[in-house]
Amino acid sequence: MKHLRRIFLRFYLFFANSKVEAELAREIGAHLALLEDEYLRQGMTPEDARRAARLAYGGVEQAKQLHRDERAFQGLSQILQDTRYTFRQLRRSPGFTVTAILMLALGIGATTAIFSIVEGVLLRPLPFPDPDRLVILGDVLEGSNCASCVHSSVTAPDIRNYMRDTQSFSHLGGYRGRLFELSGTGDPAAVNATRMSGEVFAALGVPPLLGRTFTQHEDEEQQQVAVLSYAMWRSRFHGDANVLGSKILLYRKPYTVIGVMPHDFEFPLNPGHVNQSELWLPLSLRPEEFTAGSAASWNSRMVGRLKPGITAEQAQSDAERVARETMRDYPAYMRSLRIHAVVTPLQEDTVEQARPLVRTLLFAVIVVLLIACANLAGLLLVRAIRRRREIAVRLALGARAATLLRQAIVESMVLSIAGGAIGLALAAVALRVGVSLLPQTLPRVNEIGLDWPVMLFALGLALLTGFLCGLAPAFAAIGTSVNETLKEGGRTGTSGSGHVRLRSALVVAEIAVALTLLTASGLLLRSFEKMRDVKLGFSPDNALAALYVLPQQRYRTQSAIDEFTKTLLNDLGQLPGVDAVGITSLLPATGNNSGIAFTIEGHVPPKGAGLNMAAMSLVESDPFEALGIHVLRGRVFTESDNAGSQLVAIVNSKMAERYWPGQDPIGKRLRRGLPETSTPWMTVVGEADDVKLGSPDAETMPQVYQPVTQTVASEGVLASVGELSATDGWIVLRSRMAPEQMEDTLRATARKIDPQLPLYQMQTMEHAISKSEAPRRFNTVLISSFAIAAVLLSVLGIYGVIAFSVALREQEMAVRMALGCQRSGVILVILSSGARLAAVGCGLGLLGAVAASRLLRSFLFEVSPFDPGVLALSAIAMLLLALAASALPARRASSTDPMLALRGE
Repeated sequence: MKHLRRIFLRFYLFFANSKVEAELAREIGAHLALLEDEYLRQGMTPEDARRAARLAYGGVEQAKQLHRDERAFQGLSQILQDTRYTFRQLRRSPGFTVTAILMLALGIGATTAIFSIVEGVLLRPLPFPDPDRLVILGDVLEGSNCASCVHSSVTAPDIRNYMRDTQSFSHLGGYRGRLFELSGTGDPAAVNATRMSGEVFAALGVPPLLGRTFTQHEDEEQQQVAVLSYAMWRSRFHGDANVLGSKILLYRKPYTVIGVMPHDFEFPLNPGHVNQSELWLPLSLRPEEFTAGSAASWNSRMVGRLKPGITAEQAQSDAERVARETMRDYPAYMRSLRIHAVVTPLQEDTVEQARPLVRTLLFAVIVVLLIACANLAGLLLVRAIRRRREIAVRLALGARAATLLRQAIVESMVLSIAGGAIGLALAAVALRVGVSLLPQTLPRVNEIGLDWPVMLFALGLALLTGFLCGLAPAFAAIGTSVNETLKEGGRTGTSGSGHVRLRSALVVAEIAVALTLLTASGLLLRSFEKMRDVKLGFSPDNALAALYVLPQQRYRTQSAIDEFTKTLLNDLGQLPGVDAVGITSLLPATGNNSGIAFTIEGHVPPKGAGLNMAAMSLVESDPFEALGIHVLRGRVFTESDNAGSQLVAIVNSKMAERYWPGQDPIGKRLRRGLPETSTPWMTVVGEADDVKLGSPDAETMPQVYQPVTQTVASEGVLASVGELSATDGWIVLRSRMAPEQMEDTLRATARKIDPQLPLYQMQTMEHAISKSEAPRRFNTVLISSFAIAAVLLSVLGIYGVIAFSVALREQEMAVRMALGCQRSGVILVILSSGARLAAVGCGLGLLGAVAASRLLRSFLFEVSPFDPGVLALSAIAMLLLALAASALPARRASSTDPMLALRGE
């Protein structure tokens, strides 16, 4: 208890320092007065009595210091004193102070902003109880050679079998996303919804904000109930607490609202900003989804919670057993398919695609921070060298090296903390503005922000930066030679070979890391240029597209669907300025490139070739002309290509080259499904140009076009009973006017036929291409921005070192010119100093660029990470910038007046 009281007393006395100091001075004065009175009574004169009293008492300052050491935490007191001294010194050098703080603010702010993305996307646990127990269960289809088609996906029979037969999950359910037409609450609108098993809510373990979630029993009974997201509840229902029990219309079917989820609930954890689910509905699998072609549609996913004590590896073995049983039950037309169950932690599944990008951004911003730190260390080192006479005097008067070391580090810490505070504000502004600009490949973007872990990271980064940057000037200060410095007096000269080497090493390191980042920027710019040069296979100019989905509640028969599409195409074709109109199931540049299996007549695949996969586009009218797709051979579809005529198809060049190399594909035959699947043959009547269905840098897929009217007939045994075709599709039209001017006309034409039908994702084709290019554009712009910042900081570092070197060598330059050296010779000496540093830095930077190639390889497109042109141009640019940074000090040195300089000596 005594020790605890002493600690509290020390803290109190530390913060009440001025008051205690005054009391201490009065107390010592009283002791001295008593002693002085005693000596006066002994007959001494007042002056002798005062002197004798001070001798008897001892050193006053020593007594004060002993009392300070006893009453408070001396280390804190000394640091506070050093901090006040630092503030006084920094006020005397406002230019240095502002430069140092802004450099650190840039580095720490950028690093904090990127770390907030790292923390929000990669490090933060998922917003569910015990998130490490949540896993994704899916199939990998052997031989598909198309990761985007079936990876981690399941069929309707898979959902039933895994839920029924696995033993490793406390809760397991399936889900799939879908667009819905929402009406009954304001104007009809398109909403993102997720159909999922009742077990999914139980697996996620998040209770609703209002009401309840639906159960597995309601799912199996196909109850029409809905759970709203917080955002939809606020926007469409204005946060009405009485929303429970109200009715909404989804595709014109009534659903009862039974719950509202909390603000931070999000599932599925889709990448990007615009695909978050706005409501959740029971999966309600229909009987036809377990038969015919639907049983072979890998269009769903599964999420589950592992039982206590069960590992993901054990769950995968359990699921693999069920997968083998599922394959044994496959119908005859699916017997050759082979699937493997895969269990992946939900966290890993969520961040898998984003991890390379986030790591690269973190690497780039750390490079910028390192250069900023090197610059600050260089500035502090120069400042310490300029103050070496002051430091030598202090050492000569008895100052301890530890005191000078502490003061140098405190000065660096003050600058770093100030830079960190400003950097944190800059990071907040950058995140507020920049989150909406993040690429759609990043998940959980709504969770990115400056929370406590990020702010603690910024504080720790500022302290670490301050400590590391303060080491160089600190050791330079304690390494000052007292005798040599004091003998030197006011003369200029060298600052010591050790200091010169240290400053040069810092600049070389800056140039090396800046060149590494500059090379990465050059490679990304080259890749982006290559991507922009890719042939898209279609003409986006003056083309407009919009998606529609016909609600089954109204369009129950094929004749009703056909009547709608016929009227729509006819009305759009008669609009003034419209050159062509069509409908397609796959829109170029939107990334919807899932494939199906085909059997090619006469084609014998090589061993291990896998399935014959191709993207299937169902078309109506003339989308080839509307999209500007060239038909290279044969013909386009006509009205005579209908359900009752010969089945026909158009293939792209990639498909023709793969299966009929060197041959004319016209007249060749292919059919849907596997060799054992009983489906009718389709005859190829045309070959179309290759079209990029995703981003321009993605691989071109084999593609088959088919009249939508022949869909059901071509499916054979894969067709479901009562299956309808053309229930949805992309409307594409080409006009002679700007496509943006046609948007309202397109909406009005569709609503004239069906007043409640909304059009989804209306966009120009140029906008669709821009969206597909956005991830690579984002990478390129951000890395290039960091590279520019790094180069500017490194050039500033070169300028600072050369300028300081010139200032120190002023007498040397004056002597050279006095002895006959031309001004051009002086300039050459200074430029050669900068060139040597730049050459060494560029050499190390090229080695760093080669080392970083492994990190960059996945972001490059048709460009080698060792591209000689990019490497050479980056190195030359860095050398030229270094020479430019050295030119100003060199010119200043050459303008030195030898007489004035030598006279000043």
